[in-house]
Amino acid sequence: MCLSKFADNTKLCGVVDMLKERDTIQRDLDRLERWACANLMKFKKAKCKVLHVGQGNPKHKYSLGREWIESSPEEKDLGVLVDEKFNMSRQCVLTAQKAICILGCIIRSVASRSREVILPLCSALMRPHLEYCVQLWGPNVDLLE
Repeated sequence: MCLSKFADNTKLCGVVDMLKERDTIQRDLDRLERWACANLMKFKKAKCKVLHVGQGNPKHKYSLGREWIESSPEEKDLGVLVDEKFNMSRQCVLTAQKAICILGCIIRSVASRSREVILPLCSALMRPHLEYCVQLWGPNVDLLE
């Protein structure tokens, strides 16, 4: 099992082939819940999700405390949309749409159409969105071009 934290996000990951691994994940979830209670913290259970990854995944149900954790076909993780097949095409489409919207704002807001004005604006405002986590997009980069 793997537990990762970033800011206020906590992720518990693990490989589940048999009931033994499922029980291990559930045990770790129970430990997290007890730890949170002991430290006077609460998980926002409505925000907790299970992302079942891979073909043939048995899609076991898990609980946090007395509540079942909802399963989701895709989740945003640190700004990147991840689905159960690790297909990044939807992330690429959303990123391209965001870049087009930013370009539209630049064109509507700036009177000049000179390269010296538009290029630095596009580099400063669009490029960070297009390059964020680009390593994950590999096969789907054509959607951005």
